[in-house]
Amino acid sequence: MSEFNNKCVIVTGGASGFGKAMSEKFAAAGASVVVADLNIEGAEAVAGSLDQAIAVQIDVADEEQNRNLADAAVDAFGKIDVVCANAGIPHRAGRAIEMDTAEFDRMFAINTRSVFLAAKYCVPHMPAGSAIVTTSSIGAKRPRPGLAAYYAAKGAVLTLTQALAVELAPNIRVNAICPVSAPTGFDQNASGMAELSDKVNAQIIAGIPMGRRATPEDVADATFFLSSNEAKFLTGVCLDIDGGRAIQ
Repeated sequence: MSEFNNKCVIVTGGASGFGKAMSEKFAAAGASVVVADLNIEGAEAVAGSLDQAIAVQIDVADEEQNRNLADAAVDAFGKIDVVCANAGIPHRAGRAIEMDTAEFDRMFAINTRSVFLAAKYCVPHMPAGSAIVTTSSIGAKRPRPGLAAYYAAKGAVLTLTQALAVELAPNIRVNAICPVSAPTGFDQNASGMAELSDKVNAQIIAGIPMGRRATPEDVADATFFLSSNEAKFLTGVCLDIDGGRAIQ
């Protein structure tokens, strides 16, 4: 039996991209999965493809909806063992000083406050040995021009992750992943294009020693590891899933 049998895993942003791959990875290991997303149709489609899963609609920046998410998980599966605080969104690429202030604030609401709210409402239902994994970005450590507010919000996720790790130890481990660019909906949100041009794609890959961008499965694998007993002595870790971009 997998260690995730009879475990409840919440994945925010679970309808697509990294979150969809995470949901599928945990479900394949026997977990009961709560697929949480603002896109309820997408969440229902993912949950419906898994053996034991429910879909919950959530705006991750909203406090009451986070409370409802935790309650829905407990009502369905009795407890919460893993929280993948994965939901996030970039802004359209551009110079920071030309950015609308409301959009700057929105980056912190969706990308950072969401992690705080997930912990606030899920932790009371998490038994000893549980884990939280947050999704940051390699840009939080090594930013590039154009996404300053997004990277700043993701940098705050790293600090919040480590602070929570100290506060919740030894009962609950809290770690972060820092993915590099991947072909997900992020591209469309940041660039305004359905797909990156071959030129832009080549420029991104040129900065990644492994010679390719990340895949959702790469990110799901790392999240799965940090949630597992194999990582039982890891907390406060910010794991780069970047093919070497941070050392390039």
